[in-house]
Amino acid sequence: MSKVWFVTGSSRGLGRSFVEAALSRGDKVAATARNTASFDELVAAYGDAVLPLEMDVTDKAAVFDSVKRAKEHFGRLDVIVNNAGYAQVGAIEELTEQHLRDQLETNVFGAVWVIQAALPYLREQGSGHIIQLSSAAGLIAMPLGGAYHISKWALEALNESLAQEVADFGIKVTVVEPGGFATRSGKNPDPLANGHMAEPDPIYDGLRRRLAEFTGKQPTGDPATAAQALLKIVDSDNPPLRVLFGKGFYPMIQQIYADRLKTWADWQDLSTEAHGKLDQEDR
Repeated sequence: MSKVWFVTGSSRGLGRSFVEAALSRGDKVAATARNTASFDELVAAYGDAVLPLEMDVTDKAAVFDSVKRAKEHFGRLDVIVNNAGYAQVGAIEELTEQHLRDQLETNVFGAVWVIQAALPYLREQGSGHIIQLSSAAGLIAMPLGGAYHISKWALEALNESLAQEVADFGIKVTVVEPGGFATRSGKNPDPLANGHMAEPDPIYDGLRRRLAEFTGKQPTGDPATAAQALLKIVDSDNPPLRVLFGKGFYPMIQQIYADRLKTWADWQDLSTEAHGKLDQEDR
């Protein structure tokens, strides 16, 4: 049975590949972007199977209207893909308030609006699958990625809570954590940029150079292959809550989690000491 998808950030990159993969196998897709001209080719090829929707995820009213239009157009919604987002690069000291607010408005609040708009329809159906695009950056933290990490760590927690809230409605949740898919640019994509700081700093500049070297060495995955992997997830009767897409980050994540467990174990005596013990009358 064909599925109906609602995909944000569909004009390019992974989002575009997800849309194309779904359409190519006979599914129907409501594809959203700030400019729908990028969907003209898909409309010509797939006709009514694709519904282009002009939408900015930071506009809550527009999100709710777009989800409603998609449901009315196709009659149901099966797969909700929260893909829209970008990466803000910069040291925490140099981030402006607007940098942070813009990052969270798009990556976090935008995802929440889509979820809130879609859930009433999915609950009524008693089925559906919410796919949240996170990142390996939702599991680890690196210098100059503070704003982006905030947003992705928040999405990890949000969707883990969501999965427990909606399971009894028959709704599934999967967080996809890509690593090494160079498909999107951030609003400040150059890690060597100096942000808003008045004077260059040699330590921050060194961090920028290391970040540029690190990102340049990461293996670049094929978005079309990632889309085929996503099809397997949405077709699964028991999909994972979390799944990494791409090579390179798994060994790093293994080591980071091992280090965290070791640190907690090494300091367990202090943890117990901090707990203390209250007399009954003090409680």
